[in-house]
Amino acid sequence: PPETRAAAWARPRSGPAPVTDVAKLCVCDLLVAQCDVNCCCDPDCSAADFSLFTTCSVPIVTGDSRLCSQKAATYSLDVEANPPERIFKLTDQVNPSVFCIHATNYKQALSFRPPEMPTSENFDLFLKRFGSAAFSAKPDSWNMNTDAQNPSDANETYRYEYGVPIQTADAFLRLPSPVVSSWCSDANPAGFLVNQATKCTRSVSVEKCSNIQAVSMLFYINSSILAVPKSSQMVNITVQSIVVQSLNGMRTLLNGSDVLRPPVTLDELCINIVLGVSYHITYTDAGEIIEAAASFVLGAITKEALSIQQSFDISFTQVNTTPVPLSGNPGYVVGLPLRAGFQPQGYPFPTEILFAALNTNKYSQLTILQSTSNQDCLAAQGARTPILFGYNMISGCQLRITAAMKCQPLTQTLLDLLKGQSFPEYVASFGNSQAQNVLDWVPIIHLRTSEQSDNERMYNPFQSACQIPISLEIEVKWTKYGSLVNPQARIVNVTATITTTTLKQLPPGRERTIPVTSSVVFTDISSPAEPGYKAWPTINIKLPFDFFFPFV
Repeated sequence: PPETRAAAWARPRSGPAPVTDVAKLCVCDLLVAQCDVNCCCDPDCSAADFSLFTTCSVPIVTGDSRLCSQKAATYSLDVEANPPERIFKLTDQVNPSVFCIHATNYKQALSFRPPEMPTSENFDLFLKRFGSAAFSAKPDSWNMNTDAQNPSDANETYRYEYGVPIQTADAFLRLPSPVVSSWCSDANPAGFLVNQATKCTRSVSVEKCSNIQAVSMLFYINSSILAVPKSSQMVNITVQSIVVQSLNGMRTLLNGSDVLRPPVTLDELCINIVLGVSYHITYTDAGEIIEAAASFVLGAITKEALSIQQSFDISFTQVNTTPVPLSGNPGYVVGLPLRAGFQPQGYPFPTEILFAALNTNKYSQLTILQSTSNQDCLAAQGARTPILFGYNMISGCQLRITAAMKCQPLTQTLLDLLKGQSFPEYVASFGNSQAQNVLDWVPIIHLRTSEQSDNERMYNPFQSACQIPISLEIEVKWTKYGSLVNPQARIVNVTATITTTTLKQLPPGRERTIPVTSSVVFTDISSPAEPGYKAWPTINIKLPFDFFFPFV
């Protein structure tokens, strides 16, 4: 009836609650636990970071553009403030289109249903349903109960991700650290894949040392670790080693580490006090913890001691992999070696980088020739030294050439001397680049030049004379990456240049000595422009005489 229809239109029509919280969306947040430059919606950025931004790379964040009405998060910078501040506003945005979605009330369409995997129990059911020549993809019945549990939640697989606190049976894995002062706080959780090392001070007394939980071994291993979050599978923390430290600082490794040693008071001493704990976690590529071990340093205190200093650290190793020392986290640290590796053979597409495993380069480092005291190149074969980030280096030796030496074996010997037995193909762009992240590795560009003069090229145009390598020059270009407050060193280009020279045939019985050199140069390509100077593009060409005709 008309009156019923009019009454229905007279009632206020309000939109449903939004499904997506646009205030928590940030498409420019690319770095984990770091502030992205000019990303105004990055929750990792502080007020000091916002004061250094020049613009907001993403000024507005919205959900589905097909909705009739939705929230919009707008970001801007107040450059007139001192210092500049970020401005955040949450406004209502109305879609002017007539064809828009008023309510997303079909909850099953908001998530992908995980496919059912055939097993020995349901194989006959799958065969009956899909074994015929034709079948329907529509289920037997649609579940229209919107209050039922979301199918994605029922089959959700939990896993540890970077920075997530490691859960235990009672709470989380503790890694004591100083908070406001130097005193230890046991409320610091250990984050997954976050290598940490802390030192703090603990108040103790000989009379009460056996009653202080934080100085007992049991306090750090009594709770089992959850293999994955919200699971019932537990991983016990085993004792890997126990080192006993005497009052004068001498340390002794105990043979048996399977026996707990509680604090005990002997006369005026308290022994078996925990001075340090080192956790080592082994995990899989699926984010599951499979092993946990702890190494302890135990000591003793006298009745004069009122406090002790404890040290704690935690490290992570992926199963079936060899741990490789990092050279920074994430950017390179000056003085630490460059990490290098190879691309595995047989892959049509780059999937991961394999680390070098040579005896002279067991830590996957880029190396150069190491100078020796006698300066003999043949005696220096195999002697390598790692290239340290930020250090320009040069080394060399003297090669004595006789008339009996052949060109091809001599050339190969010099190449092995300059580049090593197996020269890497890639260099890590960051100090903590993982082998699985192929885009974090920079390929080494190989160049070759010759010291041959123009006269030699004129009389020997086909390069028939023997060309031997005499020098290797490595140039590493790096830039400052990330926040302006805490820039990180990132390698963007590595070039290896081999210089050759012409070796003329020597008369019988004659000898010749040539120098062989290796050098490394680091170039910073992130130098900022001078303040107040704006570089305008210039064109270095000559205009024709009638370019402005008929004007003067």
